[in-house]
Order: sequence, then C-alpha cells, then structure tokens
Amino acid sequence: MQLTTFIYALAAVQSVTAHSLFTTLSVDDVSQGDGVCVRMPTNPSTATYPLNDLTSDSMACGFDGTKGVARVCSVNQSAKLSFTFRESPDGSTPGAIDVSHKGPCAVYMKAVSSAINDKGAGGGWFKIFDEGFDKTTSQWCTEKLMANNGILSVQVPSDLAGGYYLVRPELLSLHESDKSPPNPQFYAGCAQIFLTSSGTAVPQDTVNIPGYVSITDPSVLYSIYAPKGDYVTPGPAVYKVGASTKVAAMQASTAQTQTEGLLPENVVLTNANWWGVEVASYSTEAGCWSSSEACWAQSTTCYAQAPPTGSKNCKLWEAKCQGIQDACSSGNYNGPPNQGKSLIAGAVYSGMAAAGSSATKSAATQVPVSSTISKPMPTGTEPSSATPTVSRMSKQSFATSQPKTTLQKLYIAAAPTPTSSTTSSTNNDEDDTIDDTDDACEPKI
Repeated sequence: MQLTTFIYALAAVQSVTAHSLFTTLSVDDVSQGDGVCVRMPTNPSTATYPLNDLTSDSMACGFDGTKGVARVCSVNQSAKLSFTFRESPDGSTPGAIDVSHKGPCAVYMKAVSSAINDKGAGGGWFKIFDEGFDKTTSQWCTEKLMANNGILSVQVPSDLAGGYYLVRPELLSLHESDKSPPNPQFYAGCAQIFLTSSGTAVPQDTVNIPGYVSITDPSVLYSIYAPKGDYVTPGPAVYKVGASTKVAAMQASTAQTQTEGLLPENVVLTNANWWGVEVASYSTEAGCWSSSEACWAQSTTCYAQAPPTGSKNCKLWEAKCQGIQDACSSGNYNGPPNQGKSLIAGAVYSGMAAAGSSATKSAATQVPVSSTISKPMPTGTEPSSATPTVSRMSKQSFATSQPKTTLQKLYIAAAPTPTSSTTSSTNNDEDDTIDDTDDACEPKI
C-alpha cells in the first residue's frame, strides 16, 4: 500500500471514530473534578487523537503535555488512584474508547522537583502497573476498562518517597498494529500530584519517555486478530515494593510540605485548573464598577483556560459577574452580592487558611487541593455567544492526528518482521460491530 494512500485511509477512519482521553483523577475514590491536576491538549476538537509518533515528546504526557497546569493534587501514602478515560472529554456522550480498540494498559510515575514545571518528557519514569491480555477472562485490559465505565485504578507503592510526581496512565490500542505500515495507537496523559509519605524508596529501573518503546518492538506489532504466543506489554517491569533502597535526600527531608498547586483561601469557584476568587468589597459607585471589571476579567481567563472537559463552571462565574454589573447599573453600590459564598453546590474546601494568615500572601502557602471537590461539577449551559467558548467534542470531527512521517520512515527503514499475522486487513476502525462477548465479565481494573 502506498504511504500516502495509507495516511488518507487512516484519516478517513479516524474522522468518524472518537478515540479517548484521560480526563479525571480520583484519589481514594474521591473525584478531584474534571480536568483538575490533569494535563490535557489545548484543542478540544483534536483532544482524543491517538499518539502515533513513538518518538515524540507527546508520548510522555499527551499532546501539549509538556506544559503543566496550575493545580497539584495531594495524595497520601499507599493511596488508590483512579483515572477516567472518555471518548467525549466533556462527558456529553457515554463511552471510554471504541470497542475495536483492544490492547494493554499501564501506569507510570516520575519523581520531579516541580509537578507544574517539569516537562514530563525524558528519563525517570517507572512503571507501577500493567496488564495485557487476561487468559482467564479472555479480555484485554482496555475491554475491562470499558466494562468499568472507563476507570483504571491502581495503588501507589507504599514505600515511595514523598514529594512531587507525575502519574501517567497509558492505553495502547492494537487494532491497527498488524497492518503495513503498522499503526499502534497510544493514549496517555499526566496527573500532577504531591505524595505525603514516610517511605524513602526511589525506583532505579527507570526509562525514558519517549524512548521506552519503538515501532519495531513486538509489543506494538502484535495481532489481536491472529495472535501468536503470549503478549508481552511494552516498557520495563512493574516496580515492586521493597525493590529500591535508595533514599532521595531532598524528597526525604524537605519535600513533605506541598508548596505549589494550591487553592487560595478565598476561592469561590473552580473550573478544572482555574479558580475564581472573591472580588474586593465596595461601597461606592467607583468601587462597584471596579469589582465588576475585575470579575469579568476572571471570567475571560476561565473560558480561555478551560480544557476539553468543558467550561460549564465559567458560566456560573459569568452569572456572578452579571449580578455585580446589574447591581452597579441599578445604583446598589454595596457588595458584592453573596460575598464569599461558594458557587459549587456540595463543594468542600478543606483546610482553609484563616483570614490574614500568610496563606493569603503567597501561592506557596495556599490550601492543598486534595479532595477539594467531593461531587461532580454541576451541569450547566454553554457560555453566551459574547464570551470565549470551548467547543464540545463531536464524533464526526476527527481527522488523523499527525502524518506519522517519523513513524513511517522508521518502520520502513528498519523493515521489521512482525511476530504476528498481518492478513486481517478487513479489521479496522470502520467496523464498529465487533462482538465483545466478554464485556460482561467482572472487570479487575
């Protein structure tokens, strides 16, 4: 098949197929909120595209993943972390990933000095979980993920040293891996966490991402239609508790206090990694209009920073600003209305600093983010046409994620011999009627 023909065919296939995106982190079964502490692509219309170029820095934390987000979630020693994957990042349609997208799952971690500033790409990554094909249930890990509402859960190794980490869930779909050229499709993202732990272990068996897998590896050329031999997951072995005795001096001694990614004490609303703080009190006309302007400025930032999971809480903030503006217009110069009231129904902000404390003066001493959102964000309407918007995802709007020039050249130059059959040319994304009779099995994710 000609390379250009393959790329055009792939574009046609992906244009009608929603893929998947890691959208939500939960800590000990408490959702941190859609997009909170999660690095995501900035373009909603391409957010669920697969990672095809195995040499790209995007392999580490996804598209646009070299840039950190403003919040870091607090995690306790041995905590359970859960990662939600969705076909539609904003949850407007159900589903985690297409039923044809079968393959393994993995979770990696990387100790960093700053969860916000570290680019992710590079060395230091170690694996804490993986699962390929389960012979007992005759299911791939992604099939279990689908049956479990798109949620993959793991436990943080109990002996890890405290400090900042990036946590990277990964899905690999093998439904196009036996083609020529092959098209393994990775879906990965990163959550930013701060681990409070008495452990001192720093895993030594680490890998570079990108670099831990190549287009010639059997793990990405395996045929799920005509399997030959047992499947071996890509990457290093899973880290085992007690396997490392090295102590990181900085982590063990000074990194037990979180100093970044924290909520300020006067937050009244959040939308993913944006937060809105109460505007200044006023009792004059000038003060009223000044606070109105400050409120609308925060609204603009909310919409501009909204990730693919949506901007519904920006609409709530917009209503707050409209209320202040209306009060100013009517001559009511005492406010703001409902000063300091949380705009999130059921929201819990734990550990708020006392007024006048140092927490109000520096982001380095603000309130930890862990478990700040105990319930899902309320459903809201789309922003008004006068405000910046974030487009909803559409299953009909996808095209190929990238030309895969590097991937194709590497494959053709290496001329690998696949370890599995490549005769299943009729199995592709256009067939969405694959019979997954094992989906009813109890997921073990």
